[in-house]
Amino acid sequence: MPHVVVSRQFAGRTLTIETGKVAKLAGAAVMLTYGGTTVLAAVVRGKSRNEMPDFLGLTIDYREKTSAAGKFPGGFKKREGPPNEKETLTMRMIDRPIRPLFPDGYYDEVLVQCFVMSHDQENDSDVLAGTAASAALAISDIPFEGPIATVRVARIYTDAGAQLVCNPTTSQMEFSDLDLVLSGHKDGLNMIEVGAAELPEADVVAAIKFGQDHVAELLSLIDELQAKAGVPKVIGDLFLPTPEITEKVRVAAEAKMVTARQIKGKKDRHEAVDKLRKETLDTHFVVKTDGTYGQWADSNKARNLAKDAYKRLEEKVTRRLIATSKVRADGRNATQIRPITCEVGVFARTHGSAFFQRGETQSLISVTLGTGKDEQIVDGLLPEYSKKFMLHYNFPPFSTGEVKRIMAPGRREIGHGALAERSLLAILPSPADFPYTVRVVSDITESNGSSSMASVCGGCLALMDAGVPIKATCAGISVGRFTDDDGNNEVFVTDIIGEEDFFGDMDFKVSGTRDGITGIQLDLKARGIVLEQVVRVFEQARVGRIEIIDIMERTIAKPRPEISPNAPRLVTIQINPEKIGKLIGPGGKVIRGLQEKYGISIDVEDDGKVVLASPNGETIAAARAEIEALCEEIKVGTVYLGKIVSMKDFGAFVELVPGTDGMCHISELADGFVKAVADVVKIGDMVKVKVILIDEQGRIKLSRKAAMRDEAAGAAANAATITSQPAGSSN
Repeated sequence: MPHVVVSRQFAGRTLTIETGKVAKLAGAAVMLTYGGTTVLAAVVRGKSRNEMPDFLGLTIDYREKTSAAGKFPGGFKKREGPPNEKETLTMRMIDRPIRPLFPDGYYDEVLVQCFVMSHDQENDSDVLAGTAASAALAISDIPFEGPIATVRVARIYTDAGAQLVCNPTTSQMEFSDLDLVLSGHKDGLNMIEVGAAELPEADVVAAIKFGQDHVAELLSLIDELQAKAGVPKVIGDLFLPTPEITEKVRVAAEAKMVTARQIKGKKDRHEAVDKLRKETLDTHFVVKTDGTYGQWADSNKARNLAKDAYKRLEEKVTRRLIATSKVRADGRNATQIRPITCEVGVFARTHGSAFFQRGETQSLISVTLGTGKDEQIVDGLLPEYSKKFMLHYNFPPFSTGEVKRIMAPGRREIGHGALAERSLLAILPSPADFPYTVRVVSDITESNGSSSMASVCGGCLALMDAGVPIKATCAGISVGRFTDDDGNNEVFVTDIIGEEDFFGDMDFKVSGTRDGITGIQLDLKARGIVLEQVVRVFEQARVGRIEIIDIMERTIAKPRPEISPNAPRLVTIQINPEKIGKLIGPGGKVIRGLQEKYGISIDVEDDGKVVLASPNGETIAAARAEIEALCEEIKVGTVYLGKIVSMKDFGAFVELVPGTDGMCHISELADGFVKAVADVVKIGDMVKVKVILIDEQGRIKLSRKAAMRDEAAGAAANAATITSQPAGSSN
């Protein structure tokens, strides 16, 4: 393969794709560089399979090597380990737009690996890896029907107002209310992911259109690379049922399939479809065991092809019923949402909990409130940061009535959790208003479609039950698309069930409030969709989610006024940063003493923000008062109740607040002549003193007699006021 380099200016920076130099034993490899970030993408095609599989063996791997940013991996091993959450989500982001673009019946194994080799801390590598993977597939002999390109779009605010930016830097993303990742090809869009701050549908559509224009620029660059370095595509064997087998299955099963696919319950419907499959195969495609090996092999192959033909028939019947007859499997019309049940406060000891059921999809959600010590520390190529909000999604096998190996959360669970998390993130209060760390756990206990959207709805209910002061009620809904055998009679259906996801063209999930969108995830099985279809889906989803919000708010209309009594109490106070050392004390003596005295935890930040956490409201109030007194600015004219801690011949030292003393001269202890300090006070006495001077060295001079005079004057004034009141009146 020749060494080829293509390059052009893209969104204000130089984007270069190079091939023919690195990884020359792979099927194809490219190095994509954007700014100072470089991603290596290599693809390899496996040998053709001898036995008929039933899925495309596509494996996507994306890894961020910390050496790319001049960093060491965290932990003891100092070597990269299993994929972290961001790597896993990026693998899904690369896989989803690529997977539908292989020929029908193509089941060879395909491996795509992306390594981040350099990272400049500003141009993130996730969207670059999607484009690099597509470019490597485009120039290989793998029959990939692309290319695709992937971009990120942000909306940042400048002096001129809101501005859309393609492939924003990480610095720009800090000022954006939109994080849109978009993939597309020459015929349309085939992947959308969004996290947004309640953006109106029209604004999101404008951002998608903006991103689509930039996708076209990248596609032309990949086309240039393919023209210079691409090799002819080799399709190989396609595992498709023959026309004869397809027709035989159709004649035997189609009429009964139409009836079976209209049975209302999921379990009964599946049992009927499975029974019909077995009947069709056992009657018309029996494996011959009493003949030659060749006869056995031919009959076994025919049976396997018939299984595939049966699956394709089930798909056609399902699509035809919806697109032409307007009949969904569970009897609903196109925009009808399944029955919804909501409950809150379902568990006694959690800080917040909810139960959400929509049709045969069900989720139990728990909320836990914690302190700053519970934040998740995220360490990767970008500078380390902490997360105060987490949503974890679990999908146990019993939720679908199956027996499966129980393992750690997989890519699907991590992806669904991330979608629900970013959907709810927009409605959370700021850390300044609500300093708690929040964890939401969604356990899917029944599943028949849109369990991630159930997690959004249930998560919102549980947050309100926990007393988290969210900004608005948030709900999520999924929209599917169906056409008939000829691709006509397009129908969009709301709230899809599992089979509609499996047999339909797309699963378009949209989350949001009454005012706008907070999250989107589009999965496509068809080649792509166009912008006009996106607009139609947005409106259908908006109507659906407002209907769900109405139902949710009949259960709990707004967050509870108080957090759960089981949750820790947090109080945030602000002290002068110059007083931090005083609060901490020598070797941490003061802060440890406060924590032990009141049974609380204290977190101090560099800007002087102090967060107190305690299971008891009374102890936290007492601790707050002592800390505020400890860090209080001593001012001339202020009267304090202090403790005599030391006596000298010339006066007494009074502790105004812990760690701060002042001196009251013997002449200021009382009116008239004082012969000895001990005649007026003794160590341990609590006395009122007034600050009369703070000298240039910070020494505090006090007066007991001035405080006594002020107190006497105040008492006289009160007495005069009472005396002047007319008879029968009161203050």
